[in-house]
Amino acid sequence: MLTGLLAAHPEERIRVGDLVAGLRNRVFGLTFLVFGIPNCIPMPPGVPVICGIVLGFVAAQLALGRDFPWLPARVADKTFPRSVLVSIVERAVPIIRKFERLSRPRLDVLVTSSARRAIGAIIVVLAGILVLPIPFLGNMPPGIAICIFGLALIERDGLFALGGYVATVLGLAVTVGMTWAIFAGAAQLF
Repeated sequence: MLTGLLAAHPEERIRVGDLVAGLRNRVFGLTFLVFGIPNCIPMPPGVPVICGIVLGFVAAQLALGRDFPWLPARVADKTFPRSVLVSIVERAVPIIRKFERLSRPRLDVLVTSSARRAIGAIIVVLAGILVLPIPFLGNMPPGIAICIFGLALIERDGLFALGGYVATVLGLAVTVGMTWAIFAGAAQLF
């Protein structure tokens, strides 16, 4: 689906709204995956902030029980270079294919409508962390958790959802630890 999405957008710049609309019935999971991946790989500054805003907005709608996300014109009309999407797809597809071999519908209780709402609420928190200027690999732990939740929603895989919960706890611990270390180190300088 990601490679098809890339083929459907040959223009030099891609609108966020067009990208989200192209994800069809797997829109929440794929949105989390597409906008979570840039936080797991080195990207230009500012990309994690844009991704965090989009993720937070879309996740809030999942948490509220919507079936399809609505984006305000201001967000939907934002564009980014096609090269960014090409980079994401080229780096992500081999990894995603490995996960797809492991994933299948199971543990349905962890991907029911109410469980999806809980996942949305957790991703709102993780997206909030993404917009913070945490240096070094600060965006990677929440980005990984978001990607795992995205895969869980795409494949209706409760085991992956469970993995997303574990990755969230570990990611939050790493992020809090890194933030504390930065502030403690800065305090030592003064």
